[in-house]
Amino acid sequence: MRREPPAEAVTGIAVLADDLTSAGDGAAPFRRTGHRAEVLLSGAVEPDDAAAEDGVVAVDLGSRLLDEATAGALTARFAAAFAGSDLLIKTVDSTLRGHVAAEIRAAQAGSGRRAVVVAPAFPAEGRTTVGGIQHVHGVPVHQTDFARDPAHPVRTADLARLLPEAEVLEPERFGKLPELIDAGGVFVCSAATDAELGLLVSSVPRPGDVLWVGSPGLAAALAGHHSRNPATPPPDVPGARRPLIVVGSAHPATRRQLDRLRAREDVGAADASAAPAEVLAALRRSSAPVLVVHTPDARRADPGSLTGDLAVVVRESVSDGLVDGLVLTGGATAVAALEALGAAGLELADEPEAGVARGLLLGGPLRIPVLIKAGGFGDDGTLDRLRRLLVEGGPTR
Repeated sequence: MRREPPAEAVTGIAVLADDLTSAGDGAAPFRRTGHRAEVLLSGAVEPDDAAAEDGVVAVDLGSRLLDEATAGALTARFAAAFAGSDLLIKTVDSTLRGHVAAEIRAAQAGSGRRAVVVAPAFPAEGRTTVGGIQHVHGVPVHQTDFARDPAHPVRTADLARLLPEAEVLEPERFGKLPELIDAGGVFVCSAATDAELGLLVSSVPRPGDVLWVGSPGLAAALAGHHSRNPATPPPDVPGARRPLIVVGSAHPATRRQLDRLRAREDVGAADASAAPAEVLAALRRSSAPVLVVHTPDARRADPGSLTGDLAVVVRESVSDGLVDGLVLTGGATAVAALEALGAAGLELADEPEAGVARGLLLGGPLRIPVLIKAGGFGDDGTLDRLRRLLVEGGPTR
């Protein structure tokens, strides 16, 4: 029987993400296993002064919205800044959206790590890697709705095509990783279950030699293998008297969640296609205990202007005391809202559901509770559950 090597003590953990929801997803499993965690906007971090600290620092580079060359340069700069971390993780979207290959190569170059372990599987959300092919609920990702993503349509599910320099490893070969890592290279690791991701992590005796690349599934496996003892207590998250749920994602999963939420009698909803002043007036007239503002059900030509309008609504709603807690859905929407509030990011409390980060505003005028959810995650009842959690507050798990 093979005996696993003891896990190295890990205290300084850096997560580099291409959007805010990925930063939260990467940090949340470590918060759950006892590490202090902050999720920061890139504008709140000066890479020349950054360093590995005790706990998790997850930085949203915002690189998914940049051109490929700029995204790569930014990723390399931050990877170099956090090269001394005990664990260095570059998150990628579990559906392979974004500048995946360019950012992996840039992060490796910046970090100086001799090997890269790429494992984008997220089994809890049906995202699996089999034979180096990324699937969503058993369907290659380029044959799903993600192939029609308006910003980053997915053209291939084959990680070997994205990274021709990589060697694809199936779980039965993970035991070879120590010698492979010593020799250096890029390794795409298939995984269809959380147990296989756990096997992958436990097969690497010196995690500091590796640039880890993956989604929340890999982060959870790393966090489980490197828990902190004694644990750092999470911040207390108060309940919200009147929450505002902000929906900027056009993903079909989120639109179904929105439909279910709008059907509730205690919800007052406003469409953000009107001018922000009109939307705010509609929300102020509402007597509903829960408020919702959302982008139109039909896609519009300029989603950027809608994101900016949503941010204005959030800022004014919080500043005049109309609401005292937020659910933000969609990475670009969440960033715009936090920036409008003057916040640096979140002090992370927990991960109540897969793909959801809960915490308190950092650096803004108010320490209000905030939940952030990626657009493509969750079942039809997810937003309704987050509404209830925001109202109830209470201890983290």
